[in-house]
Amino acid sequence: MQKRQFTSQQLCELSLPVMSRLLTHPRVKAASIILMYYSLADEVNTHEAIDQLREAGKQVLLPAVVSDTEMELRCYESKDDLQGGFFDIMEPVGRLFTDYPSIDVAVVPGMSFDLQNNRLGRGKGYYDRFLPLIPQAYKIGVCFDFQRMPGIPADPLDVKVDEVI
Repeated sequence: MQKRQFTSQQLCELSLPVMSRLLTHPRVKAASIILMYYSLADEVNTHEAIDQLREAGKQVLLPAVVSDTEMELRCYESKDDLQGGFFDIMEPVGRLFTDYPSIDVAVVPGMSFDLQNNRLGRGKGYYDRFLPLIPQAYKIGVCFDFQRMPGIPADPLDVKVDEVI
């Protein structure tokens, strides 16, 4: 995998232009409620962007894995709201969020995205099961440039994103 050729510092640096494009995206700027993800070390780093969105007055939601098949959303206020969860992912412990129709934008991680906006996740299907619950949300996939492929395997249950940045 190409990510392994980069140090964590290099991945943080490569994350900066991606997060800059996200934070200045018209849909994100207009959004009130945004579903983000708290990145792992090998993903586009979202940590600072999450705090910047909160500072801009956005309500930020983060997923928390609750079983082998489901995740729920929790409100993020600050890093104090985080604790280690499933798969050693930092997850929120804040207030449960269930008003799914009010989510404006969903920022979605992926191992790879293709030219048709298909997404390849980590194989557990959490996002493919969750994203159909928020059909109104504009779905933005974020990845490093080297994670974009001409095509990736996709089946009817895989949920495409609206845009990849």
